[in-house]
Amino acid sequence: MKQGIHPENYRPVVFKDMSNGDMFLSRSTAKTTDTVEFEGETYPVVKLEISSSSHPFYTGKSKLVDTAGRVDKFMSRYARSRK
Repeated sequence: MKQGIHPENYRPVVFKDMSNGDMFLSRSTAKTTDTVEFEGETYPVVKLEISSSSHPFYTGKSKLVDTAGRVDKFMSRYARSRK
């Protein structure tokens, strides 16, 4: 790797998916004060709301969220237009 092109705080960081608890180690300059033990070492941790291990697109488990009957409203309009 070329020397001197990365910032001084470029270091190993654990990213933790808070929705399912999965963790993975990468390098980052993200600022954090929390730490976690990962594979026998202590690393800074960045908490994520969603990652590829919990995102419906990557897991194939997409959910249909019905907000105030919008899906039902659409289906009734679609049924009328098909007649």
